[in-house]
Amino acid sequence: MTERLYFTDAYLRRFEARVLDRRTVGGQHAVLLDRSAFYPEGGGQPADHGTLSGVGVIDVQSEGDDIWHTLDGSIAEDAVTGEIDWNRRFDHMQQHHGQHLLSAAFEQLFQLPTLAFHLGVDYASIDLPGTVTEDQSGEAEWLTNEVIWDDRPIQTRLLAGAELAAVPLRKPPTVDGPVRVVSVPDFDHSACGGTHPRSTGAVGLLHIRRRERRGSETRIEFLCGGRALRDLGSKTRIVGGLAADLTVGPDELEEAVRRIRDRETESRKRLSEAIGRLLAYEAEALIAGAERHHGTPLVRVDRGDLSTDDARTLARELVTRGAHVILGVRGDKTQVIVARAPDSTVDCARILKQVLTELGGRGGGQHEIAQGGLPDEAALPKALDRLYRKMRGQS
Repeated sequence: MTERLYFTDAYLRRFEARVLDRRTVGGQHAVLLDRSAFYPEGGGQPADHGTLSGVGVIDVQSEGDDIWHTLDGSIAEDAVTGEIDWNRRFDHMQQHHGQHLLSAAFEQLFQLPTLAFHLGVDYASIDLPGTVTEDQSGEAEWLTNEVIWDDRPIQTRLLAGAELAAVPLRKPPTVDGPVRVVSVPDFDHSACGGTHPRSTGAVGLLHIRRRERRGSETRIEFLCGGRALRDLGSKTRIVGGLAADLTVGPDELEEAVRRIRDRETESRKRLSEAIGRLLAYEAEALIAGAERHHGTPLVRVDRGDLSTDDARTLARELVTRGAHVILGVRGDKTQVIVARAPDSTVDCARILKQVLTELGGRGGGQHEIAQGGLPDEAALPKALDRLYRKMRGQS
């Protein structure tokens, strides 16, 4: 059995211990200690890191009453000195207790229980049932921070029987026997084996940065303490830089961006209309210079400056004017479009699929118009030649 020193003092950074056993885990040395201040992964909280007699501790796992420490080297001696990576530990304490407070706030304000908790490298999150509105998340965030700023004491107790039954736990315990309860007086009581600060003030600040609907649940991403400060500082710099570039105040930035977006939308619409008119003129010129087979113009185009959407628009303009079309596009992807004149019975989809398959490409569509791609731009001229011959033979 490993004595868990973090239960009695979450602020203990250095300790002495003896090695009880050794083994290899995934090619790494691991040791079992008689006592440890290292928190093992569990309850949504990652494991502590640090050193044992100067050798790095890269993972900590609990197996029943034993705590195993995976190392990035080996230790020969039986007496060791452990040192906790305090920055990592304190960050986890801030995020974990922030979660307790935020979960309690959502439950007290809106009767929304926390279904899951995740503490990652970049952010922490809780999952709540149903839809959570912006106003609800704002209220819960504010109440959580009020409790943080009150700097209320955080109590940890091992309770059982009548004492445990008298505590209004936010969630029933999942284990039998004595239960470790983490309490913030007059606000929250939770069964928890994790590490927590001595008072809520150590959480510093809780900042909700995102809400995301995930099926029947809503995920709330949040940051506490140093993470929240860094995130808000980064956003402040971004907002300040953008406001300076647009020569507006930070409070005017949202409206300024909205005006830019509206102007862009209008510009895109006008550009699309202009391109449509140009493509109509180009279609007239292409038909004027095209070969005719049985009176039907057969237009072949190989373009590198058209988007796929514009290529389809050009194809429609040509078809509207009574032409067969074979159009190659050299953009991010090498695309081919085949379309037939309105009074034709040529099966464009069959012809295109046959030619592209021969050249390692894929294609499909309708009898009237079909589209596909080639894996190599170098194959495009050959594909256009073959399609041209087939269209000419069936015109």
